[in-house]
Amino acid sequence: MDIEAAVVAKASGDFHIEELTLDEPRADEVLVRIVATGVCPADTAARDQHFPIPLPAVLGHEGAGVVEAVGDTVTNVEPGDHVVLSFDHDQTCRNCREGNAAYCSNIGAYNFSGVRGTDMSSPLHRDGEQVSLFFGQSSFATHSIASERQVIPVPADVPLEILGPLGCSIQTGSGTVINTFDANAGSSIAVFGVGAVGLSAVLGAVIAGCTTIIAVDLLEDRLDVAADFGATHALDSREEDDITETIRDITNGGVDYSVETTAVPRVARQAVASTRIPGICGLLGGASSEPDPTLDMNDILNGRIVRGVSQGDSVPEIFIPQLIDLYWQDRFPFDELITFYELDEINQAFADSENGRAIKPVLCVDEV
Repeated sequence: MDIEAAVVAKASGDFHIEELTLDEPRADEVLVRIVATGVCPADTAARDQHFPIPLPAVLGHEGAGVVEAVGDTVTNVEPGDHVVLSFDHDQTCRNCREGNAAYCSNIGAYNFSGVRGTDMSSPLHRDGEQVSLFFGQSSFATHSIASERQVIPVPADVPLEILGPLGCSIQTGSGTVINTFDANAGSSIAVFGVGAVGLSAVLGAVIAGCTTIIAVDLLEDRLDVAADFGATHALDSREEDDITETIRDITNGGVDYSVETTAVPRVARQAVASTRIPGICGLLGGASSEPDPTLDMNDILNGRIVRGVSQGDSVPEIFIPQLIDLYWQDRFPFDELITFYELDEINQAFADSENGRAIKPVLCVDEV
């Protein structure tokens, strides 16, 4: 079938809306008409080739839409269902079988190779040539082909246009606190970088019952949002001589948990050092351009834990519906992070994300 998609053809280049051909779904695949899709830093990293996905490519990995067709063996959704698309995984490796799909042994092949994880094919074509697939969905398009494994049915009475970011950034931040840390009521946490992921971590901390929630950022307006969401302290790191000491003073020795979302090694060191002995620091940001990032071993030897976190340790088919329930209870207002754009405004959405004017850009592709 013919579709329209935002295609990037060169590293750090602009997206251009083009007509492509999309294959029919295979036996285990689902055809989804995209209603809206989030813009995430991982898309920026792929566009700029920090994730070296072959170009040209259709990016996008926070899609939400309506099922139009399913393959012969698909059982979890049917045409007409509302769905959110999350990451793909093989379901067969040890980690997947143990319920840790976010750490699938083949996560790279299934999400960042530019082709299906099962073979070297992409369902996207331009003039007879393959166009790279991203995260098994390529949701910067009017339609996507995704595997049954990554398609999450959601209630039809929830505004579908807001739900896409639950498939990656929102579940990553909130899941780190709720799933990875299993944070205790009455505990303390510091969140370094309060973009969409960090602010989701703040919301997760409120849900978990953390009573000291410290937000750290360079942008005053984001710190204001963090305070509105329940942060008890909002620290502008530019105004602090030693952010680690400030956090230790606030908490009488350090926080129980810290979350680092920036991927800046200097900030990662601060996030580790700001935890109490023993404490846990979750590293969520992507790979840094710093050639040799280091941590102070003395900060770790005293029992601190440094933990890399993928997708908030989420099982999407379980966690995303839970987050939607919390949203309906007015306890998880993640929709307040969203700024909407049309698909043909995609380059502006990326620019606004990078310069801080938009916390969570979402591209509106079609009506429900």
